[in-house]
Amino acid sequence: MNQLEALQIFVRVAELASFTRAAESLSLPKASISTAVQQLESEFGTQLLHRTTRKVQMTLDGRACYERCKDLLADMDELRSMFQQGSQALRGRLRIDMPTGVARSTVIPALPAFLHQHPLLEIELSCTDRKVDLVREGFDCVMRVGSVDDTSLIARPLGAFAVMNCASPEYVRVFGMPTTVEDLAKHRLIHWAGTLGAKSMGFEYHDGTAYRTVDMPGVITVNSAEAYQASCLAGLGIVQAPLSGMRHLLEQGLLVEVAPELRAEPMPVWLLYAQRRNLSRRVQVFMSWVADLMKPQLLPLPGAL
Repeated sequence: MNQLEALQIFVRVAELASFTRAAESLSLPKASISTAVQQLESEFGTQLLHRTTRKVQMTLDGRACYERCKDLLADMDELRSMFQQGSQALRGRLRIDMPTGVARSTVIPALPAFLHQHPLLEIELSCTDRKVDLVREGFDCVMRVGSVDDTSLIARPLGAFAVMNCASPEYVRVFGMPTTVEDLAKHRLIHWAGTLGAKSMGFEYHDGTAYRTVDMPGVITVNSAEAYQASCLAGLGIVQAPLSGMRHLLEQGLLVEVAPELRAEPMPVWLLYAQRRNLSRRVQVFMSWVADLMKPQLLPLPGAL
């Protein structure tokens, strides 16, 4: 039995949590299933499965091996079918991370059509405001908004979100409409911090020459996009957020734009992926699809090719 077959057996045992059921599904003797897993454990130098008389569970190392095996086997399937034509050529799992707002408003509504074209793909979509570890957590690519400082990853620029200043009508009724930088001292900013306890960047604006920041008072600091938007709707202060995520609230009259002459710098949007010599075709196709999908919402990114 070759190693690829052993990996396929291990994945099936892990998914079914049973040597017996795996043997039945693969039409192999149970002894062959057990031997294949033992050989992998011996070669890798670690225990992959906890075995009891009642159940089989993956160890922590087994879970890590399982995730990598699924990707490896999917890559092998893709290699076998890379010269085929049509939708059957793309198969396997795609593990993606992106901001919740982008996923909800743009990507997920368009996914049915994408998966109709590529029915053998499986999407694992993570939506979080934290910066995930692309390599350690096994993501194929992630969408990131803002600056990128990880030089170990390849960053594909998509464009930039226009940013606008918003507040609720009730906030404007109570505090008035700011129009100048000097007015901001009398207003409240909803502060954003990726890690609570860290200092907020303050209010950003262009002074005619360069982008500057000014400290503003505020009664709340948040670390998620959902809380940021909800705090603004509740009248707790002013936010500086991508126009694409606020447009529907502006159209409904739930928010209003304030200080339009003091907009922050557009926020760059990137697709990040690991530096691999050969990027899977399914990942390439997905990234190109996302890039086309996002294009109508984005401004050109200065200096991007």
